[in-house]
Amino acid sequence: MKVSDRMTRTVRLAGPDDTLQQAARSMAECDAGALPVTDGERLLGMVTDRDIVLRGVAEGKGPDTRLREVMTPEVKYCFEDEDLDHVARNMGEQRLRRLPVLNREKRLVGILSLGDIALGVAPMPAGAALAGISQPGGIPSQTGAPRP
Repeated sequence: MKVSDRMTRTVRLAGPDDTLQQAARSMAECDAGALPVTDGERLLGMVTDRDIVLRGVAEGKGPDTRLREVMTPEVKYCFEDEDLDHVARNMGEQRLRRLPVLNREKRLVGILSLGDIALGVAPMPAGAALAGISQPGGIPSQTGAPRP
């Protein structure tokens, strides 16, 4: 199965000069936790709800802050013609819950989330990705104590 068989093709986009408030509102409207940041068809980065909280609100930045200040510019991505099992394993190894999907001309054509993978008929790709994403790491727990 190819990535194109499971990816979501309709993706809400943001621009680097959009504000945190615009991005948060857009995420709420489409029930998404991340938006690709583009300048037309070229992918510049991703902004997640986590970016807005940790790089925006926690740093004292206001709702009019531009996304370029909080977005993640180093974006991992996959191609629409790649094997879904392979991409799911990579997502697990890199602890990614979603990936922008590009065509071979490097134009954004969709997004692949863990949920998209899980909706497939075979549970193995989603299980492999989730197992990798869920590995304990250096991120503290909600209690503030380090994970064992």
